[in-house]
Amino acid sequence: MLEKIIALDQELFLYLNNLGGPTWDPFWLLITDKWTSIPLYAILLYLIYKNFGLKGTLLSVVMITLLIVSTDQLANVFKHGFQRPRPCRQEGVMEYARFVAVRCGRYGYFSAHASSTMGLAVFISLILKKSYKNLIYFLMIWVIFVSYSRIYVGVHYPLDVLTGSLIGAILGYLFYRFHLYLMNYFKLTF
Repeated sequence: MLEKIIALDQELFLYLNNLGGPTWDPFWLLITDKWTSIPLYAILLYLIYKNFGLKGTLLSVVMITLLIVSTDQLANVFKHGFQRPRPCRQEGVMEYARFVAVRCGRYGYFSAHASSTMGLAVFISLILKKSYKNLIYFLMIWVIFVSYSRIYVGVHYPLDVLTGSLIGAILGYLFYRFHLYLMNYFKLTF
């Protein structure tokens, strides 16, 4: 059963990965680059400040930092625990894939990019839902683009991305609940 799931994951990867071409490579490399999202982070930070003031923003930044560290470190634990080779290192896959990433790490289960972006999107959407109820839609588009970029550049299978997104969503929600508790505890208005 597991072998069949892995085979389907590899087939889907090859299909999605091979949708690209040299014309689109620079775009997806830009999307997958973590520094590209800095303007978005700046806007989100401004929206948080606008809604919660300085103290609430500081608490939110601490929570966001802990969330990103959690998703990233948990991904590292899974990668070294499962030791699933990335598509760009998997014999029988890498020969048929398009590898356009800058580098290829050793293991890829699960995607820290997908986990961090989903966790951040869920967390920020929930803390800002009263003021910006449609923000979730924009952030989910961002998550989809970043997540697909990991498949496009050849470093993650679809299940790596889906698992990362699921774990990110769970952690984003848990950090939101903790954030809500702390905002109420310190009477920082929510």
